[in-house]
Amino acid sequence: MRPLRYAINVTLDGCCHHEAGIAPDEESMRFWTDELARSDAQIYGRVTYEMMQSAWRRPASGIWPEWMSEWETPFAETLDRMPKHVVSRTLDVVDWNAALLQGDLGDAVRALKAEPGRGLAVGGVTLPLALADLGLIDEYAFVVHPVLAGHGPTLLSGLRERIRLDLVERRELGSGVTVMRYRPVG
Repeated sequence: MRPLRYAINVTLDGCCHHEAGIAPDEESMRFWTDELARSDAQIYGRVTYEMMQSAWRRPASGIWPEWMSEWETPFAETLDRMPKHVVSRTLDVVDWNAALLQGDLGDAVRALKAEPGRGLAVGGVTLPLALADLGLIDEYAFVVHPVLAGHGPTLLSGLRERIRLDLVERRELGSGVTVMRYRPVG
């Protein structure tokens, strides 16, 4: 069974808005590229899918945009070619190596997890909350930024039941960011 992993940038006060932390640097982009490579496919909600697509999809010209640093290209190339599954009540069609995830969320994700492979990754805010409530997330990676945002969406806000976690890895990056990887107890 493929594990489902949730990884997200978060500030010290729990904000997980994508612009609330420290801007990515070469070391953090290597982490995120390696994190992508641990999985066979991504699972996104509509908002995260559209945000990631607007930033990381290879342009029709085949040339990455000028704003992209050379050290961001491996992340972009890995994500661009990776299969994606999108959960949405409003989209009828998706592209960018993507398919809509149909039917009951729990059943659909359990079916994906049952397929052979290295793993699945989920990103975003709302969808991971639903998957955590269903007990489907096998690993959490919190990339904690030494910033107090003071506002914005917070990590797993509204979780129905407490989930106890075991710390399995802790790593500090040169920027002051700390990566903490956890697995649910039991």
